[in-house]
Formats: sequence, C-alpha cells, structure tokens
Amino acid sequence: MIKPIRDEQSYSLSLKRIEELWGAEIGTPNGDELDVLLTLVEVYEEKHYPMPPSDPVEAIRFCMEQKGLSRKDLEPFLGPKSRVSDVLNRKRSLSMKQVVNLHRGMGIPYESLIDTNLVA
Repeated sequence: MIKPIRDEQSYSLSLKRIEELWGAEIGTPNGDELDVLLTLVEVYEEKHYPMPPSDPVEAIRFCMEQKGLSRKDLEPFLGPKSRVSDVLNRKRSLSMKQVVNLHRGMGIPYESLIDTNLVA
C-alpha cells in the first residue's frame, strides 16, 4: 500500500521499494506503483533537500571542462576576449542574448545560466 512520505523512515522505505520495482513495465501494477513512488519521492526531496541556486559561471566552467574548451571557444557565445574574461571572473553578468547563445551553442540548460539571485 502506498502512503505519503512524511519522514526519513518512510522516505528510506520508499527508496528501497523503488529499487525493487526498478524496470517494471509501464501500465502494469508494478509500473504504476513505481510511477507514484517516484512522484512522492521527488516531492519529498524538493521540500527537504532543495537544490542550491544556480551559478551560471560554474555551469559554463563545467561545460568547458566536459567538452575540453578554452576561453577562446566561448567568444562566439559571449563576445570578445575581454567580455569572456569579465564573465568568467564574475565582473559582468550574462545578458539574455549570451544566455540564449550559450544554451543553443553549448547545450547549457537555461536554468543553469540564469542567476536566480538576481530574479525577484
């Protein structure tokens, strides 16, 4: 029987049950149970383990590292060398045009590029 997740014990039990059900076929009773449990766990985790605000510079640096890119490789997305330097050294925030360029050109999610500390 599926119950709400209200504490760490029920959270832990739900994770164990998810492991048991992992790979269950969609549309079967086990698949439906897995789907509901995943939703309950997601809601519990969002409430009790919130993700920290995004850091656009760290997102860019991570992508650069993963793709083996240099600062020069960012120029088509951010502008001249000095602008790339200002962004990576946190002296300048990203413009919306740069956010769109980085998302489209490098595949960085918008959520990672928008500084939530600036949005009120």
